[in-house]
Amino acid sequence: MTRGTAGLSTGRGGAVLFKAACPDCRARFELGATALRLAIGGSRRTTFYSFTCPECGSSVRKPAGERIVELLTGGGVRTLRLHTTL
Repeated sequence: MTRGTAGLSTGRGGAVLFKAACPDCRARFELGATALRLAIGGSRRTTFYSFTCPECGSSVRKPAGERIVELLTGGGVRTLRLHTTL
């Protein structure tokens, strides 16, 4: 495994892995792009990423600033664009 940019590493076969932590059980682990979801909304409050902790099974939702959005989209994380209503 090689270390890359802030929270990224590459595993076997060149797959991108993201470092993550669970706020409930405090476990630290690496997740592949398919284990994460990114939601991009119209504001900072509605832009976040989420995953399920592989240790305790908790659903985790964390805010995603511009840099996190860049890293996740560049690493192939599935993205949902949230639409605002007028």
